[in-house]
Amino acid sequence: MTAIIGIDIGGANTKVASADGTITEIHYIPLWKDTTLPRILSDIAGRIKPAMVGVVMTGELADCFESKMQGIRFICDAVDDAFPDSRIYYLNNKCEFIDRPDASLAAANWAASAGLLAQDYDCVLVDVGSTTTDIIPIIGGVACAGETDFERLQQDELLYSGVLRTNVATLLDRIVLNDARCRVSSELFAITGDVHCVLGTIKESDYTCETPDHTGTTVKESIRRLARVICADTDEISEYAGYEIAEQVRDAQVQELGTAINAVLKRHELDHVISTGIGEFLIKDALNEINSVPCSFISDMYGAEVSKVFPAYATAKLVESQL
Repeated sequence: MTAIIGIDIGGANTKVASADGTITEIHYIPLWKDTTLPRILSDIAGRIKPAMVGVVMTGELADCFESKMQGIRFICDAVDDAFPDSRIYYLNNKCEFIDRPDASLAAANWAASAGLLAQDYDCVLVDVGSTTTDIIPIIGGVACAGETDFERLQQDELLYSGVLRTNVATLLDRIVLNDARCRVSSELFAITGDVHCVLGTIKESDYTCETPDHTGTTVKESIRRLARVICADTDEISEYAGYEIAEQVRDAQVQELGTAINAVLKRHELDHVISTGIGEFLIKDALNEINSVPCSFISDMYGAEVSKVFPAYATAKLVESQL
């Protein structure tokens, strides 16, 4: 019986980690569809049999729910049903454990990561995931971010930009090819998973979400989707043009990330970044775009697999600290 696990239940991915770091899992479970979350959670419970389970969530924002509170109740019910033999701790946006559905549970996974790091660091935590980026100032043992997504969006502490699921058309409005500026289509033709697959910054096996056209995740298929962003087929533009599109999207994403990190660093007079998530490589590029500050990587501190599921791992460690 594994003593303690943390679970981070997002709208697209559910991540699991044990407090000792030996278990790290990512399950693609899009909540806006006929979700398999209850079944997957029951499977996790049956395989791991944890004595204690810490839970954080962001999936309550999925638009299958009429309100965030409805989503919170659905997720809590699924967890409670799946782990009847485990003691369950829900972590809220104040980094407090509570035992009931409450509005403060919404979008609180960043609070787990920040709460663990706050024990030892004053820094800006940057977590680039598949869908979003958290930029969390930590000072004097406390996370100084807005408590809700609405507040954090206003303060450069939350970007709806990630390594896999971000619509390319939301990152830039023109592509330059052959010295001509071409407007982009606002359709969901390609996502950042295509960009980073083509550039080789993620492996094909890392492209774990659905593709926009429901086909494969090869470089060739990603280039075809990127061509569609400018309403072209691959026989209209060269394969090299596909790489040019990917590079320009990556550059726009890096610039936006660097600008937001710099704003948070300056606002709180901090000079240290700790980076985590499947998009650690983007953080490194973004910091090269601004005045260089020291940067530590969770992948170096805890291992690459833990970095990919850090809020789940941090939740497990915070539960462990309750003992």
